[in-house]
Formats: sequence, structure tokens, C-alpha cells
Amino acid sequence: MILALVRRPTLALLGFSLIALIALLASLSIGSAGPGPVGLWRGIAAGTDPLARSRVLERRLPRALTAFGAGALLALAGVCMQVLLRNPLADPYVLGVSGGAAVAALAAMLLGVGTFIVQGAAFAGALGATLLVFALAQGPGGWTPTRLLLTGIVVAAGTGALVSLLLAAGDPTLLRSMVFWLMGDLSWAGSPLPLLAIAAMAVPLGVFAARPLNVLARGDVQAQLLGVAVTPLRGALFVSASILTAATVTSVGAIGFVGLVTPHMVRLMIGSDHRRMIPAAALAGGTLVVIADLVARTVLAPRQLPVGALTAIVGVPLFLVLMRRPQIAT
Repeated sequence: MILALVRRPTLALLGFSLIALIALLASLSIGSAGPGPVGLWRGIAAGTDPLARSRVLERRLPRALTAFGAGALLALAGVCMQVLLRNPLADPYVLGVSGGAAVAALAAMLLGVGTFIVQGAAFAGALGATLLVFALAQGPGGWTPTRLLLTGIVVAAGTGALVSLLLAAGDPTLLRSMVFWLMGDLSWAGSPLPLLAIAAMAVPLGVFAARPLNVLARGDVQAQLLGVAVTPLRGALFVSASILTAATVTSVGAIGFVGLVTPHMVRLMIGSDHRRMIPAAALAGGTLVVIADLVARTVLAPRQLPVGALTAIVGVPLFLVLMRRPQIAT
């Protein structure tokens, strides 16, 4: 089955698109309140249930599209990071981007400012952490993937310590919302248009750059021999992964394992050619977060679970299974 998908990438992309569409329809149809899926759509089609129409168009649709956009960006960031560092364990959050966003956002929450300022602080913190990692990773001969990875781990550990201090010193009444934000929370996400617009630009740009990405994934020496400008391309990947991650963290908080697991899963199913892998990863990542959000808001309704915790519960065993594959383990 997998070999058939690798040989027929168009069929694989259609399959990913169909699964994404089904996940979005399920997210619109199922909720913690109101009628079931059949009664919901029957009332909307007949025009006899304006409340159902409002529930779908004003509440569920923006949240589902936000989840899809966030998952797509995280998956694309994961692809960038794994090419940049040539490390199958590379994750969008490995460079401390989410940690910088968390520190700035929690500090803004403690000051009692509005949601818009919190989101702006998160984005500024994410980019600030990115610049810090880039500056610290500079060394003789520039920066290398290994030095960048180690610097990112150190910065992430430092921001994690600052987050713990902010949680300990913060207002207990704000603690729950702060913890939920740290684990991924779509309940307060705004318009999905920014995330979807970024994804719509990132996918074709990634496909356009697929050939140099394929070459760079095989190593700097081979890329240079084939005429690829390695340093500018690595810088572009670094900036792209940081912006994609920062935009996601700013909107929905930290949702882990999507950028780590999704590229592996897609690579296993359709191969490592980035012309196919990039759009497939965006579809698969978006679908994963949509499903996780659907479970988060319905399984213990009216309570809501953090989406990031659910993606981790699914991502850990799935990643362990993928690691047993020769294509991943080596």
C-alpha cells in the first residue's frame, strides 16, 4: 500500500485532501451542545434552525480552520527544521521559539493586558528567541547545524526555567489560562485568516524551492557541488521555520509533536521528494490538529482539554512506531 502511494503521489495527495475534508466536516458537525450531525445539517438546510447556523458558521468553522492552519504551519516548520539540521529529531520548537513566545506571553498576561497585546508579545518573544539563538550559534566559520541545535536546546531550557518562575510568581486566578496556553488552546483563537494566508503562501514557495531542498537534505558538500547556495538557503530555512512557528504559537499556544511526527509519517508514505512532501505535510498536519481539537472539546464536554496534550499523547507512540522503520531510524 505504501509503495503504491509512493509511486502514485497524485493519488496520495488526493487521499490527504479527502481525509482533511472529512476531518473538517466532522469538526463542524460534532460539538458539545446542540443537535447531532443529521439534525444540525437538516435544520441548516431547511432554514428552520438559525441557532445551528450561527453555531457552525460563527463558532465551529473559525475554530476548525484555525486548527487546520496551525497544524499546517507546524508541519511545514518541521519539514524546514529537519532539512536545516539534517536531524530526524528536529522539531519546530527545538530552537527555543515557543519558549521565547511563552515567556513574553505569560509576562503580558501577568500585567493584565488584552488578548491582542498578549499575541503581539508572544510573536515578539518568539522572534527575539530566534535572533538570540542565531547570534549565540555564530562561531568560527559561521554556524553549523550541530551548533545551532545545541544552542537552541540551551535557550529552550533557559526559557523553560523562566516560564516556571512566571507560573510560580503569577496570580493564581490566571494560572489555569496560562497553563492551557502553554499546552495549546484554541478556545481563544481569533480569525483563522492570518494562519491560512501564511500557509497558502508557504506551500507554493516550498514547492518552488523543492529541488534545492532535496539536494541540501543530502549534505552541504553535495549541495555545493551541484551549485546550491548553501548558506543563503540555510538562512532562509531558519527564518522560515521561526516565522511559521512564531505565527502558530502566537495564535494557539504551544502544540507539540505535530512538526516532529508529521514529516516522518508523510515521508514514509510518499517519499522524500519535497515537491510532494510539502503539500502533503501541510494537509496531514492540519488534519491532525483538527482531529485533536475535536476530541479536546467533545470527549469531556462541557470541559475542554488542552490540544497540545492530546497531540503529545498521539505523537509519542506514533513516533516510536515510526522510529522502528529503517527509513527513519537510519
